[in-house]
Amino acid sequence: MHSNHLLLEEPIRMASILEPSKANFFPAMTKIVGTLGPKSRSVEAISACLKAGMSVARFDFSWGDSEYHQETLENLKAAIKATKKLCAVMLDTVGAELQVVNKKETAISLKADAIVTLTPHQGQEASSELLPINFGGLAKAVKKGDTIFVGQYLFTGSETTSVWLEVDEVNGDDVICVVKNSATLAGSMFTLHASQVHIDLPTLTDRDKEVISTWGVKNKIDFISLSYTRHAEDVREAREFLSKLGDLSQTQIFAKIENVEGLTHFDEILKEADGIILSRGNLGIDLPPEKVFLFQKAAVHKCNMAGKPAVVTRVVDSMTDNLRPTRAEATDVANAVLDGTDAILLGAETLRGLYPVETISTVGRICFEAEKVFNQDLYFKKTVKFVGEPMTHLESIASSAVRAAIKVKASVIICFTSSGRAARLIAKYRPTMPVLSVVIPRLKTNQLKWSFSGAFEARQSLIVRGLFPMLADPRHPAESTNASNESVLKVALDHGKASGVIKSHDRVVICQKVGDASVVKIIELED
Repeated sequence: MHSNHLLLEEPIRMASILEPSKANFFPAMTKIVGTLGPKSRSVEAISACLKAGMSVARFDFSWGDSEYHQETLENLKAAIKATKKLCAVMLDTVGAELQVVNKKETAISLKADAIVTLTPHQGQEASSELLPINFGGLAKAVKKGDTIFVGQYLFTGSETTSVWLEVDEVNGDDVICVVKNSATLAGSMFTLHASQVHIDLPTLTDRDKEVISTWGVKNKIDFISLSYTRHAEDVREAREFLSKLGDLSQTQIFAKIENVEGLTHFDEILKEADGIILSRGNLGIDLPPEKVFLFQKAAVHKCNMAGKPAVVTRVVDSMTDNLRPTRAEATDVANAVLDGTDAILLGAETLRGLYPVETISTVGRICFEAEKVFNQDLYFKKTVKFVGEPMTHLESIASSAVRAAIKVKASVIICFTSSGRAARLIAKYRPTMPVLSVVIPRLKTNQLKWSFSGAFEARQSLIVRGLFPMLADPRHPAESTNASNESVLKVALDHGKASGVIKSHDRVVICQKVGDASVVKIIELED
Protein backbone atom coordinates (compact mmCIF):
# COMPACT_ATOMS: atom_id res chain seq x y z
CA MET A 1 0.00 0.00 0.00
CA HIS A 2 1.06 3.56 -0.55
CA SER A 3 0.42 4.80 2.95
CA ASN A 4 3.78 6.30 3.94
CA HIS A 5 3.20 9.75 2.38
CA LEU A 6 2.96 11.37 5.80
CA LEU A 7 6.45 10.31 6.87
CA LEU A 8 8.06 13.71 7.19
CA GLU A 9 11.79 13.80 7.80
CA GLU A 10 11.32 14.88 11.41
CA PRO A 11 8.43 14.26 13.80
CA ILE A 12 5.88 17.04 14.24
CA ARG A 13 6.34 19.06 17.40
CA MET A 14 3.10 18.95 19.41
CA ALA A 15 3.36 22.66 20.24
CA SER A 16 3.56 23.52 16.53
CA ILE A 17 0.11 22.00 15.98
CA LEU A 18 -1.43 24.81 18.02
CA GLU A 19 0.33 27.60 16.12
CA PRO A 20 -2.17 29.55 13.97
CA SER A 21 -1.79 28.97 10.23
CA LYS A 22 -0.43 31.86 8.18
CA ALA A 23 -2.87 33.44 5.76
CA ASN A 24 -2.19 32.44 2.17
CA PHE A 25 -3.44 33.75 -1.17
CA PHE A 26 -4.17 30.19 -2.31
CA PRO A 27 -6.19 28.69 0.53
CA ALA A 28 -5.07 25.20 -0.55
CA MET A 29 -3.36 23.43 -3.44
CA THR A 30 -6.15 20.83 -3.43
CA LYS A 31 -9.11 22.02 -5.50
CA ILE A 32 -12.76 22.13 -4.46
CA VAL A 33 -15.65 21.23 -6.77
CA GLY A 34 -18.95 22.65 -5.51
CA THR A 35 -22.38 21.49 -6.71
CA LEU A 36 -24.66 24.47 -7.29
CA GLY A 37 -28.32 24.19 -6.34
CA PRO A 38 -31.14 25.71 -4.27
CA LYS A 39 -28.87 26.90 -1.44
CA SER A 40 -25.98 28.08 -3.61
CA ARG A 41 -27.27 29.55 -6.87
CA SER A 42 -27.68 33.28 -6.20
CA VAL A 43 -24.92 35.62 -7.41
CA GLU A 44 -24.11 36.48 -3.76
CA ALA A 45 -23.91 32.83 -2.69
CA ILE A 46 -21.75 31.82 -5.68
CA SER A 47 -19.45 34.84 -5.16
CA ALA A 48 -18.95 33.78 -1.54
CA CYS A 49 -18.26 30.17 -2.66
CA LEU A 50 -15.61 31.39 -5.16
CA LYS A 51 -13.95 33.55 -2.51
CA ALA A 52 -14.01 30.59 -0.10
CA GLY A 53 -12.06 28.45 -2.58
CA MET A 54 -14.42 26.77 -5.08
CA SER A 55 -12.72 26.49 -8.50
CA VAL A 56 -15.10 24.14 -10.36
CA ALA A 57 -18.91 24.45 -10.36
CA ARG A 58 -20.80 21.19 -10.86
CA PHE A 59 -24.25 21.10 -12.45
CA ASP A 60 -26.07 17.88 -11.55
CA PHE A 61 -28.67 16.97 -14.18
CA SER A 62 -30.19 14.18 -12.03
CA TRP A 63 -32.65 16.89 -11.01
CA GLY A 64 -33.70 20.32 -12.28
CA ASP A 65 -34.26 21.23 -15.95
CA SER A 66 -31.98 23.04 -18.40
CA GLU A 67 -33.65 26.43 -17.77
CA TYR A 68 -33.02 26.13 -14.02
CA HIS A 69 -29.35 25.25 -14.57
CA GLN A 70 -28.99 28.01 -17.19
CA GLU A 71 -30.16 30.63 -14.66
CA THR A 72 -27.63 29.29 -12.15
CA LEU A 73 -24.87 29.42 -14.79
CA GLU A 74 -25.66 33.04 -15.68
CA ASN A 75 -25.36 33.84 -11.96
CA LEU A 76 -22.01 32.01 -11.91
CA LYS A 77 -20.75 34.17 -14.80
CA ALA A 78 -21.83 37.33 -12.93
CA ALA A 79 -20.08 36.08 -9.77
CA ILE A 80 -16.86 35.33 -11.72
CA LYS A 81 -16.88 38.90 -13.08
CA ALA A 82 -17.55 40.38 -9.65
CA THR A 83 -14.89 38.36 -7.78
CA LYS A 84 -12.35 38.12 -10.67
CA LYS A 85 -11.92 34.43 -9.78
CA LEU A 86 -11.82 31.89 -12.59
CA CYS A 87 -14.19 28.91 -12.33
CA ALA A 88 -14.69 25.87 -14.57
CA VAL A 89 -18.03 24.20 -15.35
CA MET A 90 -18.73 20.48 -14.90
CA LEU A 91 -21.87 18.81 -16.25
CA ASP A 92 -22.82 15.68 -14.32
CA THR A 93 -24.78 13.19 -16.42
CA VAL A 94 -27.61 11.04 -15.05
CA GLY A 95 -26.36 7.82 -16.64
CA ALA A 96 -27.72 4.41 -15.65
CA GLU A 97 -29.33 5.80 -12.50
CA LEU A 98 -32.39 3.99 -11.16
CA GLN A 99 -35.00 6.14 -9.45
CA VAL A 100 -38.16 5.67 -7.42
CA VAL A 101 -40.86 7.99 -8.77
CA ASN A 102 -42.99 9.73 -6.11
CA LYS A 103 -45.31 12.02 -8.08
CA LYS A 104 -47.29 13.30 -5.08
CA GLU A 105 -44.07 14.09 -3.17
CA THR A 106 -45.63 12.88 0.11
CA ALA A 107 -43.18 11.46 2.66
CA ILE A 108 -43.11 7.66 2.68
CA SER A 109 -42.48 5.84 5.95
CA LEU A 110 -41.09 2.32 5.79
CA LYS A 111 -40.90 0.06 8.83
CA ALA A 112 -38.32 -2.66 9.48
CA ASP A 113 -39.50 -6.20 8.58
CA ALA A 114 -42.40 -4.88 6.46
CA ILE A 115 -42.83 -5.93 2.81
CA VAL A 116 -42.54 -3.43 -0.06
CA THR A 117 -42.93 -4.05 -3.81
CA LEU A 118 -40.80 -2.32 -6.47
CA THR A 119 -42.76 -2.06 -9.72
CA PRO A 120 -41.88 -0.65 -13.18
CA HIS A 121 -45.47 0.63 -13.60
CA GLN A 122 -44.77 4.33 -13.05
CA GLY A 123 -48.45 5.35 -13.26
CA GLN A 124 -49.06 3.90 -9.78
CA GLU A 125 -48.80 5.97 -6.65
CA ALA A 126 -45.84 5.57 -4.31
CA SER A 127 -46.71 4.30 -0.84
CA SER A 128 -45.12 2.34 2.02
CA GLU A 129 -46.30 -0.89 0.26
CA LEU A 130 -45.46 0.05 -3.35
CA LEU A 131 -42.57 1.98 -4.93
CA PRO A 132 -42.79 2.65 -8.71
CA ILE A 133 -39.35 2.77 -10.42
CA ASN A 134 -38.09 4.10 -13.78
CA PHE A 135 -36.59 0.81 -15.04
CA GLY A 136 -38.39 -2.23 -16.45
CA GLY A 137 -35.51 -4.71 -16.21
CA LEU A 138 -34.94 -4.87 -12.44
CA ALA A 139 -36.88 -8.15 -12.03
CA LYS A 140 -34.55 -9.81 -14.59
CA ALA A 141 -31.40 -8.40 -12.96
CA VAL A 142 -31.92 -9.38 -9.29
CA LYS A 143 -32.46 -12.61 -7.39
CA LYS A 144 -33.58 -13.62 -3.89
CA GLY A 145 -31.13 -12.38 -1.23
CA ASP A 146 -29.80 -9.42 -3.28
CA THR A 147 -29.45 -6.04 -1.56
CA ILE A 148 -31.16 -2.86 -2.80
CA PHE A 149 -30.76 0.61 -1.28
CA VAL A 150 -33.21 3.49 -1.72
CA GLY A 151 -32.59 7.05 -0.55
CA GLN A 152 -32.96 10.67 -1.56
CA TYR A 153 -29.34 11.75 -1.37
CA LEU A 154 -27.75 8.36 -1.65
CA PHE A 155 -26.96 6.98 1.70
CA THR A 156 -25.02 9.52 3.62
CA GLY A 157 -24.73 6.92 6.32
CA SER A 158 -27.84 8.38 7.95
CA GLU A 159 -30.14 5.42 8.39
CA THR A 160 -33.22 7.59 8.82
CA THR A 161 -33.27 8.97 5.26
CA SER A 162 -32.34 5.86 3.28
CA VAL A 163 -33.66 2.33 3.39
CA TRP A 164 -31.99 -1.05 2.94
CA LEU A 165 -34.10 -3.71 1.22
CA GLU A 166 -33.48 -7.41 0.71
CA VAL A 167 -35.03 -9.12 -2.31
CA ASP A 168 -37.50 -11.79 -1.12
CA GLU A 169 -39.01 -12.86 -4.43
CA VAL A 170 -39.49 -11.82 -8.05
CA ASN A 171 -43.08 -11.82 -9.33
CA GLY A 172 -43.30 -11.03 -13.07
CA ASP A 173 -41.95 -7.46 -13.46
CA ASP A 174 -42.28 -6.76 -9.73
CA VAL A 175 -39.58 -7.22 -7.11
CA ILE A 176 -40.87 -7.99 -3.61
CA CYS A 177 -38.52 -6.95 -0.80
CA VAL A 178 -38.20 -7.10 2.98
CA VAL A 179 -37.42 -3.73 4.64
CA LYS A 180 -34.31 -4.06 6.85
CA ASN A 181 -34.43 -0.66 8.64
CA SER A 182 -37.12 1.89 9.48
CA ALA A 183 -36.76 5.14 7.50
CA THR A 184 -38.73 8.03 6.01
CA LEU A 185 -38.20 8.89 2.35
CA ALA A 186 -39.02 12.52 1.49
CA GLY A 187 -39.09 14.35 -1.87
CA SER A 188 -40.18 13.63 -5.45
CA MET A 189 -37.40 11.27 -6.41
CA PHE A 190 -35.14 8.83 -4.56
CA THR A 191 -32.19 7.04 -6.10
CA LEU A 192 -32.25 3.25 -6.10
CA HIS A 193 -29.05 1.19 -6.10
CA ALA A 194 -28.92 -2.58 -6.50
CA SER A 195 -25.67 -3.76 -4.92
CA GLN A 196 -23.28 -5.65 -7.26
CA VAL A 197 -26.01 -6.11 -9.89
CA HIS A 198 -25.46 -5.30 -13.60
CA ILE A 199 -28.06 -2.79 -14.80
CA ASP A 200 -28.66 -3.05 -18.53
CA LEU A 201 -28.89 0.66 -19.34
CA PRO A 202 -26.57 2.80 -21.50
CA THR A 203 -23.96 4.88 -19.64
CA LEU A 204 -24.77 7.91 -21.78
CA THR A 205 -28.57 7.95 -22.03
CA ASP A 206 -30.64 9.73 -24.72
CA ARG A 207 -31.54 12.40 -22.17
CA ASP A 208 -27.85 12.92 -21.34
CA LYS A 209 -27.05 13.29 -25.05
CA GLU A 210 -29.82 15.84 -25.46
CA VAL A 211 -28.62 17.90 -22.48
CA ILE A 212 -24.98 17.80 -23.67
CA SER A 213 -25.81 18.73 -27.28
CA THR A 214 -28.03 21.68 -26.22
CA TRP A 215 -27.06 23.05 -22.78
CA GLY A 216 -23.51 21.71 -22.93
CA VAL A 217 -22.73 23.07 -26.41
CA LYS A 218 -24.31 26.45 -25.68
CA ASN A 219 -22.19 26.87 -22.55
CA LYS A 220 -18.92 25.29 -23.82
CA ILE A 221 -18.62 23.10 -20.73
CA ASP A 222 -15.12 22.22 -19.50
CA PHE A 223 -15.80 18.80 -17.95
CA ILE A 224 -18.30 16.01 -18.25
CA SER A 225 -18.68 13.79 -15.22
CA LEU A 226 -19.69 10.47 -16.80
CA SER A 227 -21.90 8.81 -14.19
CA TYR A 228 -21.82 5.02 -13.72
CA THR A 229 -18.78 4.46 -15.97
CA ARG A 230 -18.39 0.67 -16.14
CA HIS A 231 -16.04 0.06 -19.10
CA ALA A 232 -13.41 1.92 -21.13
CA GLU A 233 -15.84 1.67 -24.04
CA ASP A 234 -18.23 4.00 -22.16
CA VAL A 235 -15.56 6.73 -22.22
CA ARG A 236 -14.72 6.08 -25.88
CA GLU A 237 -18.39 6.37 -26.88
CA ALA A 238 -18.77 9.61 -24.92
CA ARG A 239 -15.58 10.98 -26.53
CA GLU A 240 -16.86 10.12 -30.02
CA PHE A 241 -20.18 11.81 -29.24
CA LEU A 242 -18.41 14.99 -28.01
CA SER A 243 -16.03 15.06 -31.02
CA LYS A 244 -18.99 15.87 -33.28
CA LEU A 245 -20.15 18.82 -31.15
CA GLY A 246 -17.79 21.61 -32.23
CA ASP A 247 -16.03 23.17 -29.24
CA LEU A 248 -16.96 20.23 -27.00
CA SER A 249 -14.26 18.15 -28.71
CA GLN A 250 -12.01 19.90 -26.12
CA THR A 251 -14.23 19.00 -23.16
CA GLN A 252 -12.54 16.63 -20.71
CA ILE A 253 -14.28 13.43 -19.63
CA PHE A 254 -14.05 12.43 -15.97
CA ALA A 255 -15.14 8.83 -15.43
CA LYS A 256 -17.24 8.47 -12.30
CA ILE A 257 -16.54 5.11 -10.67
CA GLU A 258 -19.61 4.09 -8.69
CA ASN A 259 -19.77 0.30 -8.62
CA VAL A 260 -17.87 -2.99 -8.73
CA GLU A 261 -18.02 -3.08 -12.56
CA GLY A 262 -16.13 0.23 -12.70
CA LEU A 263 -13.65 -1.04 -10.12
CA THR A 264 -13.02 -4.24 -12.09
CA HIS A 265 -12.23 -2.32 -15.28
CA PHE A 266 -10.49 0.59 -13.54
CA ASP A 267 -7.12 0.33 -15.35
CA GLU A 268 -8.66 0.42 -18.85
CA ILE A 269 -11.04 3.24 -17.85
CA LEU A 270 -8.11 5.30 -16.49
CA LYS A 271 -6.27 4.98 -19.82
CA GLU A 272 -9.24 6.43 -21.72
CA ALA A 273 -10.51 9.09 -19.29
CA ASP A 274 -9.05 12.56 -18.61
CA GLY A 275 -9.65 12.13 -14.89
CA ILE A 276 -11.45 9.97 -12.32
CA ILE A 277 -14.19 10.74 -9.79
CA LEU A 278 -14.41 8.21 -6.97
CA SER A 279 -18.11 8.32 -6.10
CA ARG A 280 -17.88 6.95 -2.59
CA GLY A 281 -21.63 7.24 -1.94
CA ASN A 282 -22.46 4.42 -4.34
CA LEU A 283 -19.12 2.65 -3.95
CA GLY A 284 -19.74 2.40 -0.21
CA ILE A 285 -22.86 0.39 -1.00
CA ASP A 286 -21.46 -1.78 -3.76
CA LEU A 287 -18.30 -2.58 -1.77
CA PRO A 288 -18.16 -3.83 1.81
CA PRO A 289 -17.44 -0.69 3.97
CA GLU A 290 -14.09 -2.09 5.10
CA LYS A 291 -12.89 -2.27 1.47
CA VAL A 292 -13.66 1.33 0.40
CA PHE A 293 -10.41 2.81 1.78
CA LEU A 294 -8.34 0.18 -0.06
CA PHE A 295 -9.92 1.05 -3.38
CA GLN A 296 -9.55 4.78 -2.69
CA LYS A 297 -5.82 4.51 -1.94
CA ALA A 298 -5.08 2.20 -4.88
CA ALA A 299 -7.17 4.23 -7.36
CA VAL A 300 -5.74 7.62 -6.32
CA HIS A 301 -2.19 6.22 -6.55
CA LYS A 302 -2.86 4.95 -10.09
CA CYS A 303 -4.28 8.37 -11.10
CA ASN A 304 -1.23 10.14 -9.61
CA MET A 305 1.22 7.95 -11.53
CA ALA A 306 -0.75 8.45 -14.76
CA GLY A 307 -0.76 12.22 -14.15
CA LYS A 308 -4.57 12.35 -14.29
CA PRO A 309 -6.70 14.22 -11.71
CA ALA A 310 -8.36 12.13 -8.97
CA VAL A 311 -11.49 13.58 -7.37
CA VAL A 312 -13.00 12.20 -4.15
CA THR A 313 -16.65 12.67 -3.10
CA ARG A 314 -18.68 12.32 0.14
CA VAL A 315 -16.24 13.73 2.65
CA VAL A 316 -18.22 16.07 4.94
CA ASP A 317 -21.83 14.86 4.69
CA SER A 318 -22.67 16.05 8.21
CA MET A 319 -21.96 19.65 7.14
CA THR A 320 -25.18 19.51 5.06
CA ASP A 321 -26.95 20.39 8.33
CA ASN A 322 -24.11 21.40 10.68
CA LEU A 323 -21.51 24.14 10.85
CA ARG A 324 -18.68 21.76 11.72
CA PRO A 325 -17.66 18.40 10.28
CA THR A 326 -17.32 15.35 12.53
CA ARG A 327 -13.78 14.48 13.66
CA ALA A 328 -13.84 11.42 11.41
CA GLU A 329 -14.78 13.56 8.39
CA ALA A 330 -12.03 16.12 9.07
CA THR A 331 -9.52 13.25 9.27
CA ASP A 332 -10.98 11.73 6.09
CA VAL A 333 -10.43 14.97 4.11
CA ALA A 334 -6.82 15.18 5.34
CA ASN A 335 -6.16 11.52 4.48
CA ALA A 336 -7.57 12.03 0.97
CA VAL A 337 -5.03 14.86 0.51
CA LEU A 338 -2.18 12.70 1.88
CA ASP A 339 -3.25 9.91 -0.50
CA GLY A 340 -2.68 12.34 -3.39
CA THR A 341 -6.21 13.51 -4.26
CA ASP A 342 -6.40 16.47 -6.66
CA ALA A 343 -9.85 17.73 -5.75
CA ILE A 344 -12.64 17.26 -3.23
CA LEU A 345 -16.16 17.19 -4.67
CA LEU A 346 -18.99 18.54 -2.50
CA GLY A 347 -22.50 17.36 -3.38
CA ALA A 348 -25.45 17.73 -1.02
CA GLU A 349 -23.25 19.87 1.27
CA THR A 350 -23.34 22.81 -1.18
CA LEU A 351 -26.37 21.84 -3.27
CA ARG A 352 -28.98 21.85 -0.51
CA GLY A 353 -26.82 22.20 2.62
CA LEU A 354 -27.39 25.04 5.06
CA TYR A 355 -23.74 26.14 5.08
CA PRO A 356 -22.27 25.91 1.54
CA VAL A 357 -19.67 28.68 2.03
CA GLU A 358 -18.54 27.48 5.46
CA THR A 359 -18.22 23.93 4.09
CA ILE A 360 -15.92 25.07 1.26
CA SER A 361 -13.71 27.15 3.56
CA THR A 362 -13.54 24.38 6.22
CA VAL A 363 -12.54 21.75 3.63
CA GLY A 364 -9.98 24.21 2.20
CA ARG A 365 -8.41 24.77 5.63
CA ILE A 366 -8.14 21.03 6.30
CA CYS A 367 -6.54 20.49 2.87
CA PHE A 368 -4.06 23.31 3.56
CA GLU A 369 -2.98 21.74 6.87
CA ALA A 370 -2.58 18.30 5.27
CA GLU A 371 -0.50 19.71 2.41
CA LYS A 372 1.97 21.19 4.92
CA VAL A 373 2.88 17.66 6.09
CA PHE A 374 2.62 15.90 2.71
CA ASN A 375 5.93 14.13 2.15
CA GLN A 376 6.78 15.60 -1.23
CA ASP A 377 10.31 14.15 -1.25
CA LEU A 378 9.08 10.57 -0.97
CA TYR A 379 6.30 11.20 -3.49
CA PHE A 380 8.76 12.72 -6.00
CA LYS A 381 11.13 9.74 -5.76
CA LYS A 382 8.26 7.28 -6.22
CA THR A 383 6.95 9.13 -9.27
CA VAL A 384 10.37 9.37 -10.94
CA LYS A 385 10.93 5.65 -10.28
CA PHE A 386 7.50 4.79 -11.69
CA VAL A 387 8.08 6.83 -14.87
CA GLY A 388 11.39 5.01 -15.37
CA GLU A 389 14.05 5.66 -17.97
CA PRO A 390 14.46 6.85 -20.63
CA MET A 391 12.02 9.65 -19.76
CA THR A 392 10.20 11.52 -22.51
CA HIS A 393 11.47 15.02 -23.25
CA LEU A 394 8.49 16.72 -21.56
CA GLU A 395 8.57 14.43 -18.51
CA SER A 396 12.26 15.14 -18.02
CA ILE A 397 11.72 18.93 -18.20
CA ALA A 398 8.74 18.79 -15.79
CA SER A 399 10.57 16.72 -13.16
CA SER A 400 13.69 18.90 -13.51
CA ALA A 401 11.62 22.07 -12.97
CA VAL A 402 10.14 20.64 -9.75
CA ARG A 403 13.50 19.37 -8.50
CA ALA A 404 15.11 22.76 -9.17
CA ALA A 405 12.25 24.65 -7.49
CA ILE A 406 12.55 22.52 -4.35
CA LYS A 407 16.36 22.75 -4.22
CA VAL A 408 16.41 26.57 -4.51
CA LYS A 409 13.28 26.93 -2.33
CA ALA A 410 11.45 28.81 -5.09
CA SER A 411 8.20 30.48 -4.10
CA VAL A 412 6.47 29.59 -7.36
CA ILE A 413 6.95 27.73 -10.67
CA ILE A 414 5.79 29.62 -13.76
CA CYS A 415 5.06 27.47 -16.80
CA PHE A 416 4.30 28.86 -20.27
CA THR A 417 2.07 26.45 -22.16
CA SER A 418 -0.45 26.45 -25.00
CA SER A 419 -2.01 23.00 -24.53
CA GLY A 420 -1.72 22.95 -20.72
CA ARG A 421 0.09 19.59 -20.90
CA ALA A 422 3.48 20.84 -19.65
CA ALA A 423 1.87 22.52 -16.63
CA ARG A 424 -0.12 19.38 -15.79
CA LEU A 425 3.06 17.30 -15.95
CA ILE A 426 4.80 19.67 -13.53
CA ALA A 427 1.80 19.42 -11.18
CA LYS A 428 2.02 15.60 -11.43
CA TYR A 429 5.26 15.76 -9.40
CA ARG A 430 3.38 17.60 -6.62
CA PRO A 431 5.76 20.53 -5.99
CA THR A 432 5.35 22.17 -2.58
CA MET A 433 4.87 25.57 -4.23
CA PRO A 434 2.04 26.69 -6.56
CA VAL A 435 2.45 26.30 -10.31
CA LEU A 436 1.31 29.36 -12.27
CA SER A 437 0.25 28.02 -15.64
CA VAL A 438 0.42 30.86 -18.18
CA VAL A 439 -1.72 29.61 -21.06
CA ILE A 440 -0.79 31.28 -24.35
CA PRO A 441 -3.81 31.24 -26.68
CA ARG A 442 -3.31 29.88 -30.20
CA LEU A 443 -5.01 31.39 -33.22
CA LYS A 444 -6.85 28.86 -35.39
CA THR A 445 -9.28 28.99 -38.29
CA ASN A 446 -11.88 26.74 -39.90
CA GLN A 447 -11.67 28.82 -43.13
CA LEU A 448 -14.85 30.68 -42.15
CA LYS A 449 -13.75 32.42 -38.98
CA TRP A 450 -10.72 32.84 -36.75
CA SER A 451 -10.81 31.86 -33.09
CA PHE A 452 -8.45 31.62 -30.13
CA SER A 453 -7.89 28.42 -28.20
CA GLY A 454 -6.70 28.61 -24.62
CA ALA A 455 -9.73 29.37 -22.46
CA PHE A 456 -10.61 25.65 -22.17
CA GLU A 457 -7.00 24.74 -21.30
CA ALA A 458 -6.83 27.45 -18.63
CA ARG A 459 -10.11 26.47 -16.97
CA GLN A 460 -9.37 22.74 -17.13
CA SER A 461 -6.31 23.20 -14.91
CA LEU A 462 -8.66 24.40 -12.15
CA ILE A 463 -9.24 20.78 -11.10
CA VAL A 464 -5.51 19.86 -10.88
CA ARG A 465 -3.81 20.07 -7.49
CA GLY A 466 -1.38 22.97 -7.22
CA LEU A 467 -2.10 24.41 -10.69
CA PHE A 468 -3.31 28.01 -10.96
CA PRO A 469 -3.99 29.28 -14.50
CA MET A 470 -3.60 32.67 -16.16
CA LEU A 471 -4.70 33.39 -19.71
CA ALA A 472 -2.00 35.44 -21.48
CA ASP A 473 -2.31 38.01 -24.23
CA PRO A 474 -2.41 36.03 -27.53
CA ARG A 475 -0.07 38.57 -29.19
CA HIS A 476 2.82 37.19 -27.11
CA PRO A 477 3.72 33.65 -28.26
CA ALA A 478 5.12 31.28 -25.61
CA GLU A 479 7.94 30.00 -27.79
CA SER A 480 9.62 33.24 -28.81
CA THR A 481 12.90 34.54 -27.44
CA ASN A 482 12.24 38.21 -28.09
CA ALA A 483 11.24 40.98 -25.71
CA SER A 484 7.51 40.27 -26.03
CA ASN A 485 8.08 37.01 -24.15
CA GLU A 486 9.72 38.95 -21.34
CA SER A 487 6.60 41.11 -21.10
CA VAL A 488 4.42 37.98 -20.63
CA LEU A 489 6.79 36.90 -17.87
CA LYS A 490 6.54 40.36 -16.31
CA VAL A 491 2.72 40.12 -16.32
CA ALA A 492 2.94 36.68 -14.66
CA LEU A 493 5.41 37.95 -12.03
CA ASP A 494 3.28 41.05 -11.37
CA HIS A 495 0.26 38.78 -10.91
CA GLY A 496 2.27 36.68 -8.46
CA LYS A 497 3.39 39.77 -6.55
CA ALA A 498 -0.12 41.26 -6.44
CA SER A 499 -1.51 38.02 -5.07
CA GLY A 500 1.20 37.79 -2.42
CA VAL A 501 2.74 34.56 -3.76
CA ILE A 502 5.97 36.27 -4.85
CA LYS A 503 7.96 38.78 -2.76
CA SER A 504 11.23 40.69 -3.26
CA HIS A 505 14.36 38.46 -3.32
CA ASP A 506 12.23 35.35 -3.95
CA ARG A 507 13.45 32.77 -6.43
CA VAL A 508 11.15 31.72 -9.23
CA VAL A 509 11.55 28.74 -11.56
CA ILE A 510 10.38 29.30 -15.13
CA CYS A 511 9.61 26.60 -17.66
CA GLN A 512 9.20 27.69 -21.29
CA LYS A 513 9.98 26.87 -24.90
CA VAL A 514 12.74 28.78 -26.64
CA GLY A 515 12.75 27.89 -30.34
CA ASP A 516 12.70 24.08 -30.48
CA ALA A 517 14.14 23.63 -26.99
CA SER A 518 12.37 23.50 -23.63
CA VAL A 519 14.17 25.48 -20.97
CA VAL A 520 14.07 25.56 -17.16
CA LYS A 521 15.55 28.70 -15.67
CA ILE A 522 15.82 30.15 -12.18
CA ILE A 523 15.50 33.86 -11.57
CA GLU A 524 15.99 35.81 -8.36
CA LEU A 525 13.83 38.87 -7.99
CA GLU A 526 15.22 42.25 -7.07
CA ASP A 527 13.41 44.79 -4.93
